[in-house]
Amino acid sequence: MKGRLGLRFVAIGYLAALLAFPVGLVFYRAFEHGVDAFWEAMTTPDAQHAFWLTVEMVAIAVPLNTAFGVLCALVLVRQNFRGKALLNAAVDLPFAVSPVVIGLALILIYGRDGWIGDWLIENGIRVIFSTPGMILATIFVSLPFVVREVVPVLREIGTEQEQAAETLGASPLQTFFRITLPAIRWGVAYGVVLTTARALGEFGAVSIVSGKLSGQTETLTLLVENRFQRFDLAGAYAASVVLAILALLTLLSMNLLRPKEGR
Repeated sequence: MKGRLGLRFVAIGYLAALLAFPVGLVFYRAFEHGVDAFWEAMTTPDAQHAFWLTVEMVAIAVPLNTAFGVLCALVLVRQNFRGKALLNAAVDLPFAVSPVVIGLALILIYGRDGWIGDWLIENGIRVIFSTPGMILATIFVSLPFVVREVVPVLREIGTEQEQAAETLGASPLQTFFRITLPAIRWGVAYGVVLTTARALGEFGAVSIVSGKLSGQTETLTLLVENRFQRFDLAGAYAASVVLAILALLTLLSMNLLRPKEGR
């Protein structure tokens, strides 16, 4: 009994030292001078633009990566083909490559002197140092999460129910939406939460391709760095709290759905 309590104390203490205390201190610093100071820091034009740009990037990257993740997981689990191992390894590439390298790779492709950058600029399409490039970087770094959450669920449920539905005359789309998707819904949900958290907190790749222009290509994470470097600690803490609240709301919204699903 004492051993179990000791293990619990160590686990909780470890989490508190690495997570609870630092995050709690950020919240304390953000509201140290009152709610009015926090509100003032987050209602400047640059802060509002950073907030809505972050929301826009998440709103585009997460649905795209969710659709790709489910499709890629189905291909990896349900099909056998040459190059399957290569595709499986490529999905994990964002885990292995530094986000800074990803940003530099995007510049080599879409930059002014990149492979297709000159052609894009000549046709009025600007990718690097603009929102499209930031969205591409966010999509790339958050790509694997839905795939890696859905693949083990698909392997666990097998194909018996899907085959039964096909035998009864169901089309592939009917089989997917009525059989497969309900069975993998929680794997998809967890993947969406991880993808959202990664997209919200992305810094390295976005900082390379954005140019860090205040009021134009500055997300909340870049705003935190900008204000910290200008010794505006209150503003940096305020932006950090907004990022943390967005992440917590994502987790809370998923957990609120679970009781409904149980009923």
